[in-house]
Amino acid sequence: MTAYQSFFHSWRLRAVLGMAILAGLSACSVVSSSLNLEHFGLYKPEVVQGNFVSREQRLALRLGMARAQVKDILGTPLVSSLFHADRWDYVFTIRRQGVAPQSFKLTVLFKADLLSQIDSDELPSENEFVQRLVGDKKISAPPPLQASEEDLRKFPPAKAATQAPAAPPLPLPSSYPPLEPAAR
Repeated sequence: MTAYQSFFHSWRLRAVLGMAILAGLSACSVVSSSLNLEHFGLYKPEVVQGNFVSREQRLALRLGMARAQVKDILGTPLVSSLFHADRWDYVFTIRRQGVAPQSFKLTVLFKADLLSQIDSDELPSENEFVQRLVGDKKISAPPPLQASEEDLRKFPPAKAATQAPAAPPLPLPSSYPPLEPAAR
């Protein structure tokens, strides 16, 4: 083979190899851009952190309440610091697949163990919160579980079964073989 032929052969091989690589890489970008992972139903775990405080619980709080009364209504605070003993923070976040993430915060401050200040985000009622968790999922009514006379007429009547009577069961043996071999 002449030098010219070997150069042409290697150049052709390199060109074909380069085109194959470019085609492969461009196919990857087309597939990844047209691929929507939500269609595959990938599992994303539900992440819930903190204490949910509803609007009803917030409205039950009154200035001047004792710490124990506030704890009875709201539960144990998510954040209570040794350096800020007169401040309790209730933070709640939830991330659920198919529903927008939600986050709510409520802070209560005490003076001489009595509730002195309440700061909070706009809190949803319990019913509103449940609706937010469900999202836009439509729940269809279950189908009727009872057939009408008209539905039953669509099927042919059942034929009576003509079978020979079943043979009576065999009697049980009066004794069984031993479970362990006899001692020698």
